[in-house]
Amino acid sequence: MALVAGIDSSTQSCKIVVCDSTTGKVLREGRAPHPDGTETDPAHWWSALTTASSGLLDDVSAVSVAGQQHGMVVVDEDGEVVRPALLWNDSRSAGAAHDLVTELGGPKAWTDAVGNVPVASFTVSKLRWFAEHEPELAARAHGVMLPHDWLTWRLNGSRTAPTTDRGDASGTGYWSPADNTYRPDLLVRAFGRELDVPRVAAPAETVGHTPEGAVIAPGTGDNMGAALGLGLRPGDVVVSLGTSGTVFAAHDRAVHDPSGAVCGFADATGGHLPLVCTLNAARVLGSAAAMLGTDLAGLDHLALGARPGAEGVVLLPYLDGERTPELPDAAGSLHGLRRDNMAPANVARAAVEGMLCGLADGLSALADQGVPTERVLLVGGGARSAAVRAIAPLVLAAPVVVPPAAEYVALGAARQAAWTLAGTTEPPTWTLGAPEEESAHTPEVGARVRERYAEYRRATHGV
Repeated sequence: MALVAGIDSSTQSCKIVVCDSTTGKVLREGRAPHPDGTETDPAHWWSALTTASSGLLDDVSAVSVAGQQHGMVVVDEDGEVVRPALLWNDSRSAGAAHDLVTELGGPKAWTDAVGNVPVASFTVSKLRWFAEHEPELAARAHGVMLPHDWLTWRLNGSRTAPTTDRGDASGTGYWSPADNTYRPDLLVRAFGRELDVPRVAAPAETVGHTPEGAVIAPGTGDNMGAALGLGLRPGDVVVSLGTSGTVFAAHDRAVHDPSGAVCGFADATGGHLPLVCTLNAARVLGSAAAMLGTDLAGLDHLALGARPGAEGVVLLPYLDGERTPELPDAAGSLHGLRRDNMAPANVARAAVEGMLCGLADGLSALADQGVPTERVLLVGGGARSAAVRAIAPLVLAAPVVVPPAAEYVALGAARQAAWTLAGTTEPPTWTLGAPEEESAHTPEVGARVRERYAEYRRATHGV
């Protein structure tokens, strides 16, 4: 039995699964935390990987890394990191993103070029901010990588030139999923000069070997890894509730949405992964619970005790600003409060509904781009909430399936490692097991909830 390992290097932690390469059965797991914040020394990622993998990888035949998207890792000519990596959730580059969009001629010019409109989270925006605000450090820069690129390079002992994959490269803002090529002119526009970028490997290419001899697969971005781990089929749309909220689906063509709501990403298999991202997801629940003086279980109890619509209370959950809609400086706000509805249960329900309304907007944006939704796969830490599971079918207006609890990003990385090891034309077929829950939807119940949310969003933020 050949063993493969998948590494999920996320914003908050490093998680590793070791699987049977044929069946996907998880045999061992490990994890270690990452520091909190919106920038970090990549050495912390390597330290966490080393800690999480202690004793796990000795007998694996192949390994792959799925990492948080967009982060900017800049290295000098000797491969040394120049400054702490700026993470996807660092919004200081919002102004730089706006400038880049304007300079190229507007959103359509960007979607025509790379399928995406730059926002603060994209690497291209961070490079512009870096060049403008830290010119002395920027002068030392020789190359730029994404988090998974850097970790893959370190796994390979830094012996060869860095590599990346289509999925993660498509989130930089200077690589085109439609044309399968870098756009060095856009990188130069952002940074002012050329930088070395990783070679884009084929989906199941061997890009190196660990010092112990294990095959290293190309790796990918975290959302692309989750898509692989879930084995998406046509009509499946994933709603992932982690630090960020994402709505994505496997698709057979490149998407060009000039509004910028839908990111035209590539996936890890040679196809495409149109995706909508919100900054505020599972942490909205934790923050609401803390405000109400309870825990997540208590928030569930309160929210499920309130009626749909929370008697008119609406939360716009932009607690960390927002990416979709693009409101980097926004704050969260409660609306519709009256003396007769100012109850903890209504506020709890409004927190769950508000978080889900942002993701329902994502489903609508995908539909506008021709991406069908036959069912929603609800995953991530937020999917463990009983209130979220009960309310999601109403707000999302679609049948909701909660797959078995698993580390799907790490599983997707492991599946890619198994694919690379096998050398086949398609990834191996792994079985997820029976879903934990399946819920039918009643569209009319959630319609008013979404309408009131949209009314307050337009009135407050004009979008």
